[in-house]
Amino acid sequence: MAERAPGADGRRTAAAARRRRREAEIISATRRLFDESGVRDAQIDQIAHAVGVNRAIVYRHFTGKEELFALTLVEYLDELRVALAAADAAGGDPADRLTRITTAFADYGVAHPAFVDTAQTLMRRSGPELLDEMSESAVYRLGRAISTCLAVVESALEAGVESGDFTVDDPVLLANMLYASGLGALQLARVGFQVREAAPGVPTVGQVSPAQVRDHLVASALALATRPRG
Repeated sequence: MAERAPGADGRRTAAAARRRRREAEIISATRRLFDESGVRDAQIDQIAHAVGVNRAIVYRHFTGKEELFALTLVEYLDELRVALAAADAAGGDPADRLTRITTAFADYGVAHPAFVDTAQTLMRRSGPELLDEMSESAVYRLGRAISTCLAVVESALEAGVESGDFTVDDPVLLANMLYASGLGALQLARVGFQVREAAPGVPTVGQVSPAQVRDHLVASALALATRPRG
């Protein structure tokens, strides 16, 4: 067996560390751009310029725009998980826990509209498309970030089932549904208005506040958790 050249392991370790640092720099620049200008206007060239590299370097670290967006979403999700866990830490009965968790989700989404945009942008793609466009490592990191957030919700739902307060057949499915529908409701909070028919065929626009959306999300979560079976 051929012996490794002296220092080869050290060089590989240093190269891997440099790669991780550059990846983190690109993700941080992407998030800053999202927070400042929105997701729709974000371009790879802008991100590369913010880091001080050319677009070829960005594509050397990420398989494409979808993967970069997904790993930027991971940063938001990691923050969201901390917020959800903090909200749940006070304990209480399952309904109180679910109320606080849902409130924390709504508050985070209102405070970070780019999180909502990034999550919705990725959800417009089918699962097979994302799997084809992203590396296994990125898919794993995104899945882990989402699942750790949902685990906080699932824990409250499961506690409610055990205590008899909730009538949930599948806590995992409901947690996923609350996440997906919550993103849509948060987009409504960002738009800030609702449409209704004032008279047959005559639309009118009214305001909707983030507080109204938050209260709706809480009420919906509790209603879905306690709806009669059958």
